[in-house]
Amino acid sequence: MSSLTITDLHAEVETENGPKEILKGVNLTVKSGEVHAIMGPNGSGKSTLAYSLAGHPKYHITSGSVTLDGVELTALTVDQRAKAGLFLAMQYPVEVPGVSVANFLRTARTALSGEAPKVRTWVKEVNDAMDQLGLDSSFASRSLNEGFSGGEKKRNEIVQLELLNPKFAVLDETDSGLDIDALRIVSEGVNRYTANGDRGVLLITHYTRILNYIKPDFVHVFVDGRVAEEGGPELADSLEIEGYDRFVKAVKADA
Repeated sequence: MSSLTITDLHAEVETENGPKEILKGVNLTVKSGEVHAIMGPNGSGKSTLAYSLAGHPKYHITSGSVTLDGVELTALTVDQRAKAGLFLAMQYPVEVPGVSVANFLRTARTALSGEAPKVRTWVKEVNDAMDQLGLDSSFASRSLNEGFSGGEKKRNEIVQLELLNPKFAVLDETDSGLDIDALRIVSEGVNRYTANGDRGVLLITHYTRILNYIKPDFVHVFVDGRVAEEGGPELADSLEIEGYDRFVKAVKADA
């Protein structure tokens, strides 16, 4: 069984006024076969956690540990973390003019596996994945995310997830900007990824609507750069009713 283990993680981000601490001691373990939902208000540090795990240069881990099957990720470059089995679906996918979706996917698969996929079977894999995510095969020849709608960008992220098949996926607000149909299609893609039971998901979201489609095993309330409370799916139900106010007030009271 694989595991992604975050231990007492502290991280800061560069601002105009210098570094600002965002993560203030995060402890969390995701095992293969598990779906963990992280929920919290705006500005609580959820995206900072995602980018820190992936190795974004804007975010600096100042202390703590992140291991994937015992391998310390904080000492690795972004591409090395990907090769170790970590995947990030970004909240705001980047446009890359001049690089086709097909070339990007094939290059990524080659880098991860160490050998290029066979063209004939690879084309079918890409087309099948796009079809399942409701994207026309013509998207393969378009520049990565250029001119894509918000929903198309999010669907393309899940195409990458399905084709690259990492050990652990961090999904940073994959539901934002999706209409009802797109939310269902994207969720089905995530569920196909987890169906074999040997993959783990860290799902970051503001809202419970995606949890109607992707059932979490654990829910974590994230406030002020740390996990404030943990529970099962029922915790998400209570958040839908009560919101985050009591957690925010508790943090302010402790400050």
